[in-house]
Amino acid sequence: MKKNISTFIGFDSDYDKAELVLMGIPYDGTVSFRPGTRFAPSEIRNNSYGLEIYSPYFDRELTDYNLFDAGDIELPFGNTQKILDIIRENAKKILNDNKILFSAGGEHLVTYPLIQAYFEKYGEDLHIIHFDAHTDLREDYMGEKLSHASVIKRIYDITGKDKIYQFCIRSGEKEEFRYKDKGIFQEKFTFSRLPEIIEKLAGKPVYVTIDLDVLDPSVFPGTGTPEPGGINFNEMLNLIKILKNAKIVGADIVELSPHYDQSGVSTSAACKIIREMIFAILK
Repeated sequence: MKKNISTFIGFDSDYDKAELVLMGIPYDGTVSFRPGTRFAPSEIRNNSYGLEIYSPYFDRELTDYNLFDAGDIELPFGNTQKILDIIRENAKKILNDNKILFSAGGEHLVTYPLIQAYFEKYGEDLHIIHFDAHTDLREDYMGEKLSHASVIKRIYDITGKDKIYQFCIRSGEKEEFRYKDKGIFQEKFTFSRLPEIIEKLAGKPVYVTIDLDVLDPSVFPGTGTPEPGGINFNEMLNLIKILKNAKIVGADIVELSPHYDQSGVSTSAACKIIREMIFAILK
């Protein structure tokens, strides 16, 4: 892979030497309310230069590691399945090169092909930790099974029960809140049991997906489906500090719609979450 011209701050390594690769996925073709997540990866890169490479929370610098920014995947318009296939193949290439993949969406449906690629590599050992305002467990949305409103159900169809752990959920249809009886761990509103779950998953490969609307819209308005009652940014940082004890093999952040927050604060928050997650992943 060639070096991308516009990169996330501190991602200065060559691809061959990289421990971790950042991949942008500019897609919002199934957004059910307000579109705009396709613009997130480029805005994240631009705004990352408002950050320092040093994290006082982890006492480390991004330049302590070999990090490569692969830029954005080029995606066509209109053909959802083809788009998902392209995402999966790009992810497989990076995983086959024994890199850790960190993806920046884009809407939440992009997590589905990423998990397909990860499941091919890790099989039934793979576990998913999911932070979100929404359950995303509908069988379909308006007749469409491939939707950001059904992404976790599609992932459940791959992994089966007892592999998905949801935190901070506060929105969904009544039936979606019954999946705890079908082998999905659901903790509404909070993440108080996360340390217990991390201990339970010790040594097992974990994929983390963060829908940024997990944050309360009072601190993160730049999203297409804002849902009051979320966590604040310091709680998000505490969550990431807990995650450092997991064996994280991949992660994504999704659902930033930067143009709904003209102040740029939401994009800055997304950038900082990426920085801190890098330190939680790379021990």
